[in-house]
Amino acid sequence: MKIGIFTDSYKPYVSGVVRSIETFSRELIRRGHEIYIFAPRYPGTRQEHGIFRFPSFRTPFHPEFYIALPLSWQAKQFVKSRGLEIIHVHSPFVIGRLGASFARRLGVPLVFTYHTLYDQYIHYFPFARGLARHVVIHMARGFCNRCDLVITPTGVIKNLLEKYGVRRPIVPIPTGIYPEQFRAGDPCFLYENFGIPREEKILLFVGRIGKEKNLDFLFRVFRLVLQKHQAVTLVLVGSGPEKEALEAYTEELGIGSKVVFTGLLPPDVVAGAYQSADLFVFPSLTETQGLVLLEAMAAGLPVVARAAFGSLAMVRDGVAGFLCDGNEEEFAAKIILLLEKASLRKKMGEAARVRASCLSAEKMALRMEKAYRALIEGPHDLLESLAQEDI
Repeated sequence: MKIGIFTDSYKPYVSGVVRSIETFSRELIRRGHEIYIFAPRYPGTRQEHGIFRFPSFRTPFHPEFYIALPLSWQAKQFVKSRGLEIIHVHSPFVIGRLGASFARRLGVPLVFTYHTLYDQYIHYFPFARGLARHVVIHMARGFCNRCDLVITPTGVIKNLLEKYGVRRPIVPIPTGIYPEQFRAGDPCFLYENFGIPREEKILLFVGRIGKEKNLDFLFRVFRLVLQKHQAVTLVLVGSGPEKEALEAYTEELGIGSKVVFTGLLPPDVVAGAYQSADLFVFPSLTETQGLVLLEAMAAGLPVVARAAFGSLAMVRDGVAGFLCDGNEEEFAAKIILLLEKASLRKKMGEAARVRASCLSAEKMALRMEKAYRALIEGPHDLLESLAQEDI
């Protein structure tokens, strides 16, 4: 198949969306398909085979992110010359909408992956947030209903979109991972590179340092943990706009000396962060999947997470870890339980590793391939069977 991928974010920008596109593209190319990517141009990006870059500009509110100018004449020629059979868009915004218009003109199926709970990011909107949330949901529903197929990272998000009023076929296909990559990290990495005493247990968070990750909640939980166990360090891997404010908040809580912000780490060393840790802690309420949950589980880490969206789908409560509500004391108690009971920590870590292996990149790409073929070749009832499968 010849597949066009239209995305408003792509490398060198780092995000779950970019990871998803890279992973599925790599696996589909291995299976003999042709992938053509349409994305914003970033400073320093060079011309690459199969990638069309649009002129773009830096956003004032998020300097790492660039917004494309959808100047479509050259893109139109590129699309026509490639003979695309299916178009897969990864946002309902600038380039996503351009991809949708190309799909209509070419008469080919349009697929949309609903990566992000857009209404959960309204805190970045400067005013009228209540109205903005309704507008965002209306916009997302309308875009989904223009597509031939909607992909969601989990069945939980599929159910949410159906409640929103999406009436098009919806198939859950998580972004797969390469489990073996996260089993081979250096278990001394965090100790040796960030000055953590060897006798300390490590709680690990990996993700964007932003408001939507609910990290202020995690810090208050960690303060409760320290009241029971002092030999514990909380490590946060990632970058984002809230780093300075959250560093200040740890000082305000009196836990600053026990919290380490590593910044972004290269993919080839992140496995070392997972292998160095004892538990993975994840307070976010906005994940549609939470790729980092799978990575941590592949490394054999039990998870303590808020019971919301992606966590509900990825983590089996009481099996691979614990899912908690908004009670800080409950979250802290589950962390303390796992710190104190090495046998339970090991048992849940093994279960986590098994769960992660079920969602490998190869298996999820095969699932995506089936969905594409059902759209192009039929029968369309295959989509219904894929939609009902429990993953």
